[in-house]
Amino acid sequence: MSGPHRTRRRAEELRSHQWYGTEGLRTFSHRARTRQLGYLPEEHLGKPVIAILNTWSDINPCHVHLRDRAQAVKRGVWQAGGFPLEFPVSTLSETFQKPTPMLYRNLLSMETEELLRSYPVDGAVLLGGCDKSTPALLMGAATADLPTVFVPAGPMLPGHWRNEVLGSGTDMWKYWDDKRAGLIGDCEIAELERGIARSPGHCMTMGTAATLTAAAEALGVTLPGASSIPAVDSGHERMAAASGMRIVELVRQDLRLSEILTRDAYEDAVTTVLALGGSTNAVIHLIAMAGRSGVRLTLDDFDRIARTVPVLANLRPGGRYLMEDFHFAGGLPGFLSRLTDRLHLDRPTAAHATLREQLDGALVHNPDVIRPRDNPLADEGGVAVLRGNLCPDGAVIKHIAADQHLLEHTGPAVVFDDYKTMQATINDPGLGITEDTVLVLRNAGPLGGPGMPEYGMLPIPDHLLKKGVRDMVRISDARMSGTSYGACALHLAPESYIGGPLALVRHGDLITLDVAARVLRLEVDDAELERRRAEWTAPPPRYGRGYGALYQEQMTQADTGCDFRFLARDGAVPEPYAG
Repeated sequence: MSGPHRTRRRAEELRSHQWYGTEGLRTFSHRARTRQLGYLPEEHLGKPVIAILNTWSDINPCHVHLRDRAQAVKRGVWQAGGFPLEFPVSTLSETFQKPTPMLYRNLLSMETEELLRSYPVDGAVLLGGCDKSTPALLMGAATADLPTVFVPAGPMLPGHWRNEVLGSGTDMWKYWDDKRAGLIGDCEIAELERGIARSPGHCMTMGTAATLTAAAEALGVTLPGASSIPAVDSGHERMAAASGMRIVELVRQDLRLSEILTRDAYEDAVTTVLALGGSTNAVIHLIAMAGRSGVRLTLDDFDRIARTVPVLANLRPGGRYLMEDFHFAGGLPGFLSRLTDRLHLDRPTAAHATLREQLDGALVHNPDVIRPRDNPLADEGGVAVLRGNLCPDGAVIKHIAADQHLLEHTGPAVVFDDYKTMQATINDPGLGITEDTVLVLRNAGPLGGPGMPEYGMLPIPDHLLKKGVRDMVRISDARMSGTSYGACALHLAPESYIGGPLALVRHGDLITLDVAARVLRLEVDDAELERRRAEWTAPPPRYGRGYGALYQEQMTQADTGCDFRFLARDGAVPEPYAG
């Protein structure tokens, strides 16, 4: 790998020199305590100190292998002449953390920023991959602004059941609906439990995890091809070691994250997400990540780019294949080689002087997995931005993963005020739900959820599943898993919990979804809506103390990235005095 031609920093110009290389009582203490850790002076003095931020934990199956990968990163750092230090940071497990790890994304970003700022480190390697960990780590690192490399956790192996290849998440929803419809029973479900997630790593569909790690690679903060290497492939360990070697060189060149995370880079990440048919969650996260980099990214940018970019990745849930297929078809370098006329090729990356150089020689080996431009999976990007009186600040829909006949639809609303009530009553015959009904869930947004849980793929009632119905129009201020599918309008802003228009919908109101026109509209006149608004009362705060109270005080809405106001705003933060 090559990189920009830059003047290499001398040892006394390293940030860690302020802790270790000056004179005085504090420097004596820093050196003495490093001896207490068991290190010789020649192991660290004058060398780039590299922080390895590890989101490993026993409760996070996506990251359970990262303890070993941290050792590979250390190996690479030592080989390149650096000094590695591993730091445990919060683990955000999409599977187990409730009410949602989205509640804690900004907490991990704060931890990342403050850890990198407060310790004697010159650069960082970030280990993550499960949905919220990628944006959280990069948001914090962007504000700390040190040389940084991201090591993606990698996708798990494909699932297997009888003669079927399974995709985590996507096939979970599919077969659970089959169970509710009476097509399979408890024995089949028990077999599926054993076969759907069979190795460490994040979801191997183009869910949120794969979408965000691909976005990180498109931004230029990983090594080329890193985002699709299967978690248990030996190539993944080699990539981790190479990342450790690379970060030492980046520190010596003083190539900071702010030079990589530019507006051009974020636009290329949006292009990548849309052409992959990626997760709707990427919209929120990329807007927040860009904001931390001083780049204003909006829903309009996503919609503008979506109209110019085809979907070329034939990956579930919108397509056929899984991430291992994508990796061996050429990975992201091969994929981006199909889109070079849509990318900013002269920007730097962590691995090369320019993205153009990084993509030189990239090939596609399977044109059904990574489609050519003249045979796309869809003519436009996989996510559309909706506007209308139900979502004046916007909403999103992953239309590539929906039944196409529902993308222009008008139907009567059945409204649920919270997810628990919906679960308890969705099969109530008295609700009169038909396949033409528009299912509406409210109070599931950033503040109402709280944390905007992945409730947006509302379940279809049992009686309709038994008739063969597998998709309906569903509307909420929630998110949905990137592995999910269906005609689900999501992220309605402003959310109902703070009085957004979704709070005013009543049973039987007609709602129109028209994806081609980018419209989501409540067919109720303005005067009636104003009358309902006058009757609406705000719910009480959910938290009286603790992190939850900080969250509800500082949280912004989905269209601006769900960041904390005090983190998203401009302002200087001084370097700590180390003496």
